Amino acid sequence: MAATQQGAMPLTAEDYRRQLRRAVIASTIGTTIEWYDFFLYSIVTGLVFAKLYFPESDPLVGTLQAFLIYAVGFIARPVGAAIFGHYGDRIGRKATLIVTLLLMGLATFAVAFVPTYATIGIWGAVILTVLRFIQGVGVGGEWGGSVLMSMEWARTNSHRGFVASWPQFGVPAGLFIANLAVLALSQMSGNAFLAWGWRVPFFLSIVLVAIGLYIRLNILETPIFAKLLSEQKIEKAPMLEVLRKQPKDILLSAFARMAEQAPFYIFTAFVFTYGVRTLGATRDMLLTAVLAASVLEFFTIPFFGHISDLIGRRRMYMIGAAAAGIFGFVYFAMVDTKDPVWIFVAIVLSLVPHSMMYGPQAALIAESFTGRLRYSGASLGYQLASVIAGGPAPLIATALFAYYHSGYAIAGYILVCALFSLVASWRMGDYTNKDISREYDEGRMMDDHGHARPAH
Repeated sequence: MAATQQGAMPLTAEDYRRQLRRAVIASTIGTTIEWYDFFLYSIVTGLVFAKLYFPESDPLVGTLQAFLIYAVGFIARPVGAAIFGHYGDRIGRKATLIVTLLLMGLATFAVAFVPTYATIGIWGAVILTVLRFIQGVGVGGEWGGSVLMSMEWARTNSHRGFVASWPQFGVPAGLFIANLAVLALSQMSGNAFLAWGWRVPFFLSIVLVAIGLYIRLNILETPIFAKLLSEQKIEKAPMLEVLRKQPKDILLSAFARMAEQAPFYIFTAFVFTYGVRTLGATRDMLLTAVLAASVLEFFTIPFFGHISDLIGRRRMYMIGAAAAGIFGFVYFAMVDTKDPVWIFVAIVLSLVPHSMMYGPQAALIAESFTGRLRYSGASLGYQLASVIAGGPAPLIATALFAYYHSGYAIAGYILVCALFSLVASWRMGDYTNKDISREYDEGRMMDDHGHARPAH
């Protein structure tokens, strides 16, 4: 029998297909906008913020100080996951996603107006830190809802990996638009880019927010949440409940992301500092290379999401983690030649191991949690990785290079992250093509080796 939408008439097969398309488009465009905002900050951190907000510091110290503000956004993500995970499981995926979009968008828009050190001294950096924290809270609540909005509209179990990979597409799309905006404006003559040009992409983000808001207002709630609502299975405190029932799944989800998160921010944020100051590469060449890498991910993320439907979510993910651990050494061998061609190729290829994990990752994590706790559990597990991997990565990379004066030290760090991910993902259950629509009360429906447990 077809599901109903909160007491409405049953949805036909065509209604389902239409809503799935809308949900995927809304999730993908929404996450593209959110990640445009987040990556824009990341790119400008390495290029501008150290000079404008910490001008009296040594260049290396100034970079570290700028990346500390950058890291604040990652620390805020689990906070956002806890807040919006609660409401996503209480009032629904759609309403929560609208709030996260507004929070993220308005904070990013405000960055365009923050005075520099020359105007108000250290208070400029303080305001940036506050806005970065608000950004991080918005992103922390965004991912879980976007993935569930798409995945919970999938009618069959056999293509959840592919469907859930589309919100992940927002990462390279946002990265592409942010890099393109900075690249275009960095062509400005003289010091115009440093003086005011960098503010324009932040200012324009408000237009993207308006578009995303319009799209998200025109989608229905997911059938799984509507069913939970009609059956009165909504938890009063879903975040506390998931911490009590599935703490292991939360921790495994976080550690499984280390091989995906840490290298990604080294290859897309730290690369600007390393490339310009150590390799002697031009800012525009690095921006163009990251643009090309993000375009490649347009295809590789959904591709590996689809492959995970065929060979298993966990297997595909572990292959990607192993590839990431090895590629770190290949990457620095290529870029340290200081040959622009090899630098370009290394940057473009650097996101392929990321795609091998990021494509199946959404379904791998979200499938691990029961429906009434899924927004809370998936969001918290996913965003905790921001604290242990994504946020510290550029800081650790900068510190390692300052101490060892070698990119291979950074490659060693990536390898350690990959080993953590291999162990964690091996311990996760594999729900590929399994039914996740029913509720269960004893944690995961499978044991640690991906074998189905008896129904309760």
